[in-house]
Amino acid sequence: MTAAQVTAVRTTAASLAVPPLAGHAARAPQQSALDPAGPDAALIDQLGWTMTVGAFVILAGVMYLVVRALRARGTVGSRAWIVGGGLLLPLVVLTALLAWSLASTASLSRPSSLTPLRVAVTAKMWWWEVRYIDPATGRDVVLANEIRIPAGRPVYLALTTSDVIHSFWVPALAGKVDMVPGRVHGLTLRADRPGTWRGQCAEFCGTQHAKMALHVVAQPQGEFDAWLAGQARPAAAPASAQLARGRQAFLERRCAACHVVRGVTEGAGEAGRDASAGPDLTHVGSRLYLAAGTLPVHQGTLAGWIADPQSLKPGVRMPAASGLEGAELRALAAWLESLK
Repeated sequence: MTAAQVTAVRTTAASLAVPPLAGHAARAPQQSALDPAGPDAALIDQLGWTMTVGAFVILAGVMYLVVRALRARGTVGSRAWIVGGGLLLPLVVLTALLAWSLASTASLSRPSSLTPLRVAVTAKMWWWEVRYIDPATGRDVVLANEIRIPAGRPVYLALTTSDVIHSFWVPALAGKVDMVPGRVHGLTLRADRPGTWRGQCAEFCGTQHAKMALHVVAQPQGEFDAWLAGQARPAAAPASAQLARGRQAFLERRCAACHVVRGVTEGAGEAGRDASAGPDLTHVGSRLYLAAGTLPVHQGTLAGWIADPQSLKPGVRMPAASGLEGAELRALAAWLESLK
């Protein structure tokens, strides 16, 4: 790609990417453990506040003894310190907190895979692969960086990683669970109400650890069932000449070497192909965000990401596009956006 072509591509991508970002922060999904939306998160929130109050009670007791000792201008008997600080304080306050916390958190360590809905989540550097089972065919339904669940129902997440240690954490819904290579850890997730919540990798995993986010979307049961049925279908045929040109560009540029689009990439570039290297893009246009929460999905952000992903997420394994003219880039981005 010549210098003029690079400039044209970046200008096109930038001009397309500005509008969808404007005002987006105002409606960004929350990521706070202080506003729980599920039973596990509510229990963790209660535990945190109780421990905080207990710590202040202990602090107040210690400060009282300090002030008393200073005013007396003398020493406090060693027996009083041993009995009061060494026996009574731990026995009454710390033992009560320990017993209550153990009883309260016991339910957090019992995830069950017997729930009707099971989702497999695999952490990768630096994105999340998400797999459902199509209830109609039993085949895997693969997407990325977004977990949709029916509101009010428990969902079992099977958590693992394909490379380094990661940690799954959606603060408003549940606690952290480490994801260790070669092991599967379970987590039961439930949202009490419909909504969207942001999650984050909570274990440092490399250059783009801070931009390894995901989103959990809770929907009413009917909407969730319709969404899952739609995700199980292959990509729709292009509805215009521009979209057909974009699909052709996807195949000609060998994007299928790393990405799958069901109904499009079967048999395309099978030699040397590693489709697991990048996210499944069959319905990428229906997702909320691109590049693991980095950008909202839109034709402009898709174009900017394709043109130069390293400028948006340095170190990401996706290479920048080469040889793409502005019109071809726009057609490719439009086709990807149309994959709902």
